[in-house]
Amino acid sequence: MNMKLCAPCLFGLEGPLSNELKHMGMRDVMAENGRVRFTGTDSDAAKANIRSRFAERILVELGSFEAKSFDELFEGTKKLSWEAFIPKDGAFPVKGYSIDSALHSVPDCQKIIKKAVSVRLGEKHSLRWLPETGALYQIQFSVMKDRVFLYLDTTGTGLHKRGYRPAQVAAPLRETLAAAMVDIAGYRGRGDFADPFCGSGTIAIEAALAAKGRAPGLLRHFSAENWASFGKNVWKNAAEEARAREFNGDYHVFASDIDEKAVKIASENAKRAGVEDIIRFSVADAREFSRRTEGGVIVTNPPYGERLLDAREARELAGAFGRAVKKLDGWDIYVISSDEDFEHSIGIKAQKVRKLYNGMIKCGYYKFTNKGGIKR
Repeated sequence: MNMKLCAPCLFGLEGPLSNELKHMGMRDVMAENGRVRFTGTDSDAAKANIRSRFAERILVELGSFEAKSFDELFEGTKKLSWEAFIPKDGAFPVKGYSIDSALHSVPDCQKIIKKAVSVRLGEKHSLRWLPETGALYQIQFSVMKDRVFLYLDTTGTGLHKRGYRPAQVAAPLRETLAAAMVDIAGYRGRGDFADPFCGSGTIAIEAALAAKGRAPGLLRHFSAENWASFGKNVWKNAAEEARAREFNGDYHVFASDIDEKAVKIASENAKRAGVEDIIRFSVADAREFSRRTEGGVIVTNPPYGERLLDAREARELAGAFGRAVKKLDGWDIYVISSDEDFEHSIGIKAQKVRKLYNGMIKCGYYKFTNKGGIKR
């Protein structure tokens, strides 16, 4: 059965996510602000959940309509074919948000949508009372400028929760963002890769997963695994297909941090992710970073002065790091920072800057290179 599907993502990741879904063979892929919509089957939904590195979750889009009153919200919701997915005993809680719309009260929207779905399911299943004792069918809604979108969440816990990071240090980077940073940097397993501010190891682990072609969702479970409306073997088949795509090679991934505790946590996380064999962890000061290799890529997330250090200390650290990487030969350096004057702080002119969001923090993702002579 073909379905309209939607993959929400962090702002700035629409491009990488769109390309990823196209490479998976998804149809009608269309990027929008904060999400990518596409068409697929239940097998495609399973594939996207298991293999996507950049999506936050995979939603089935039940429908959309205009609504400026609660009556319009009720009638529009009731018209949709909820019974095609939710069985007699299915649990269907409702959550969502409203932006720039007449229906601005989220709790009231939740109540109206819940009531409309209950009425529809009661009629279709010939029940006066719905027990909701079975599998979870989380309903999500968004109301943006009076346009209502209604979804069922196939994922459950967000896709950035890979399952390898129960332990983390302060100011962790979301896994989906780390994966996108690696992808934008063009790392595919060839050459040296380094993160000198590794923290809990997220960037290095995502680089190692990408290098091995290992699907990030193989260690976890998904809500729709319990849905009767999905084929019996779609999840098993998607996982087997993902494992068949893995490959081995000679990888050079280095991760270091000045905090010995952080390095220990990062190493434990890499072991849980199954990539500890290809990441070399060490305790080291990024201000003294050096590599003799001619060429490589650095992808890193130094303290911004937001949650670790203060702004002055963060700028001083960036400057010292900049002086260190100027000595490298032929390396590309990618750094994410919320410092709007980061080029001045690091002392290097960026070749390219793109906007990304680390949670709610607006950041620049800076590309520096010293190939052919670093620009100061």
